[in-house]
Amino acid sequence: MTAIFANIFGRNGARAVMGALALLLAFNVPLTSSQADAQETKTDKPPSASTADHSQFEILNQPFANGKEVTKACLTCHNEAAEQVKGSLHWTWNYKHPKTGQTLGKRNVINAFCGNVASNETRCTSCHIGYGWDDMREPPPAEETAVDCLVCHADKSLYDKLDNQAGREASVPFKEGSKTITGKLATPIDLSVAAKSVGDPGRENCGQCHFYGGGGDNVKHGDLSSALMSPDRSVDVHMAKDGANFACSTCHVTHSHKTAGSRYDVAAKDTKGRGGPGAMRDAASCESCHGTKPHPGNSLISVKLNHHTDRIACQTCHIPSFARGGVATKTAWDWSTGGKLKDGKPYHEENFVQSDGKHLHTYLSTKGDFEWGENVVPYYAWFNGEVNYTLAGDTIDPSKVVEINSISGSADDPNSRIWPFKRMVGKQAYDTKLNHLVYNNVYGPDTTTAFWTNFDWAKSIKAGMDYMGVPYSGEFDFVDTFMYWPITHMVAPAEDAMKCGQCHSKDGRLAGVPGLYIPGAAPFSDATKIGLGILLLVILGLAGHMTVRMVRCGRKANG
Repeated sequence: MTAIFANIFGRNGARAVMGALALLLAFNVPLTSSQADAQETKTDKPPSASTADHSQFEILNQPFANGKEVTKACLTCHNEAAEQVKGSLHWTWNYKHPKTGQTLGKRNVINAFCGNVASNETRCTSCHIGYGWDDMREPPPAEETAVDCLVCHADKSLYDKLDNQAGREASVPFKEGSKTITGKLATPIDLSVAAKSVGDPGRENCGQCHFYGGGGDNVKHGDLSSALMSPDRSVDVHMAKDGANFACSTCHVTHSHKTAGSRYDVAAKDTKGRGGPGAMRDAASCESCHGTKPHPGNSLISVKLNHHTDRIACQTCHIPSFARGGVATKTAWDWSTGGKLKDGKPYHEENFVQSDGKHLHTYLSTKGDFEWGENVVPYYAWFNGEVNYTLAGDTIDPSKVVEINSISGSADDPNSRIWPFKRMVGKQAYDTKLNHLVYNNVYGPDTTTAFWTNFDWAKSIKAGMDYMGVPYSGEFDFVDTFMYWPITHMVAPAEDAMKCGQCHSKDGRLAGVPGLYIPGAAPFSDATKIGLGILLLVILGLAGHMTVRMVRCGRKANG
């Protein structure tokens, strides 16, 4: 542990941190037997720095009928918390981009996975940090008790949300066979026990939504999966128990319930290098801990690597591949093939076998065809942090691949660096007359329009468009799409980072990035030939000069 902190803070800083930890442990309140058992089963969770043991609070030592009653109890002490949460992106799902002017957020954008939240709320808002948001056309519920404190703060083993009840917790009663947002079979929870377990958010709290976005484990992001619950050091050096053992909030620092880090406005280039683990900041960046010159020493290789950081993101070298640790990610999704039936019934195929032996679906009547990948090499592109989304009212060109979110940046932009991305390949519905992407209603077990129930695209799209009250010609087809996801997790140990030759070689990693000259990438390019010619002339000049000197010296000696 001392060695880890020494690498981050220096020797004196490490001693200070270790001393602070020792004081916290020395004055820690003794655990109850149930808490001790829970802690023993969660050895990868960093120790809490909380100064309160909620199991001792009398107000929590009572039966609760639902999650809202728990929130009401929480607010008797944390009386500003609900209003803070309601001002966060986690609550509003609404974001006005300061540069592009676009109105983004989950409630507004169309994505390459399940398409859209609107008309599918009870399923999608199961991962909202509140209770009962069932209409994207309206803001989230106004009452303070609609905030779900437990989803972020309770011990995850003691609390679950149902997967299709607009954020409702898994307290009785609920239908037999119901599932949680992570896909497991729901079992009744004791809200009083869960309430008394609260503390700082752990990776299990964040992961139950962020690891399972898009319809399953690691489906969406590629670098966020259940493998990060307890990863090996080779999978993620920051989150491994024998690495830094970080929680998500170590980097994604929260202030007044607003969390640093957003895919809508990315800090693509941090030139300040401020703070350290847990320090106050508005961006979750590598430089915020490692500084702007992260490679120590004065050797030639260290100097050259530090020069690279001006134009190449840290992640490009230090995340050589994503979907590591045994959990695959979905790399392609073709909605156009959905709806096929066998003997009048939906069916599925499982033709991809994950490295842990688990079979993954490659076709579902409800969703179409899929492709999966593990240890995926990223797509590389110039990126300045600005992302423009193709929204429902934007005109598209169906003769080309439509970028659901186009990433901005170029070699001529000093604020751009080369970043790694997961590029999701899709095929999704659009209005063939208006050339707009469409909303579609996929979820609704009791409706006559939901695609997952009725397998009728015409009904599904019309229902989604009518729900949102936007123009629709009534004619549709499917268009090829790309969607980009910045890769920032699953950082490999330094010894596993990209080697120079992986880029500085013919057809290297960055060969497709425009506006870039990489020495060694094209051995016989014009630039290389000119450089070799100049070098040859210099050598010939030196050789000629030495020859003349030797001849003159010989003449003098003979004279």
